[in-house]
Amino acid sequence: MPDNTFNLDGKVAIITGSSKGIGLSIATLLGKHGAKVVISSRKQAAIEQIAHQLSGEGINAIAIAANAGSRQELEDLVRKTISHYDGIDIIVNNAATNPVFGAIEQVDDQAYGKIMDVNLKGPFDLCKSALPSMKSRGGGSIINISSVEGLNPGHGLGMYSVSKAGLIMLTKVIANEWAQYDIRCNAICPGLIKTKFSEALTSNEKVMKMALARIPMKRAGEAGEMAGLALFLASDASSYCTGGVYTADGGYTI
Repeated sequence: MPDNTFNLDGKVAIITGSSKGIGLSIATLLGKHGAKVVISSRKQAAIEQIAHQLSGEGINAIAIAANAGSRQELEDLVRKTISHYDGIDIIVNNAATNPVFGAIEQVDDQAYGKIMDVNLKGPFDLCKSALPSMKSRGGGSIINISSVEGLNPGHGLGMYSVSKAGLIMLTKVIANEWAQYDIRCNAICPGLIKTKFSEALTSNEKVMKMALARIPMKRAGEAGEMAGLALFLASDASSYCTGGVYTADGGYTI
């Protein structure tokens, strides 16, 4: 295999939810391997700070704010990215939300709509908006950050699980339909990862004890441990991989 297998020079990557956690780790590693990265989250000030920080590390990065649950803002994200970098090669749909922890009957219409808009409809809208650019550039790679909760129902995370299961199927549908354009689409399913998103779980000693008892590696993962898999899927190292669902969960789903 050639030495430049993981080389992303000249590639443009949009990473949603990349102001912190898994998204930031992925953006950083893709940038270190040559990609021009678009840092995106809801708050412009926060992502500008991140883009400035990455630029200081020699990474070509810009900040474009977008609400991952708004089709209009995602279309603007694509338009602004193309205006600045001339195209899009890689999309990482990482932004997610879960405003409810409890039984599904506790999920009202507002919470249901927010979960589905951000976790499922948003990735679809972003991919659809970026499709013309990716086709014109001869292909690309889409990476959807799902969850192990999308493979099996999570306790207290029922509707989140539904949205992440839907994202896995969206991954497979895109992979099937867009392979003709040399666009690959794969999903990563993280397990318990120490991020601000999972802080309610990782900061609860009782919950953590129960969770770690089900993880063969007996620890939670770090955000940075998801980035290597994303780099593999973004690069030519995975040139024959599409429609795949990859767990990174310390063995939780064994």
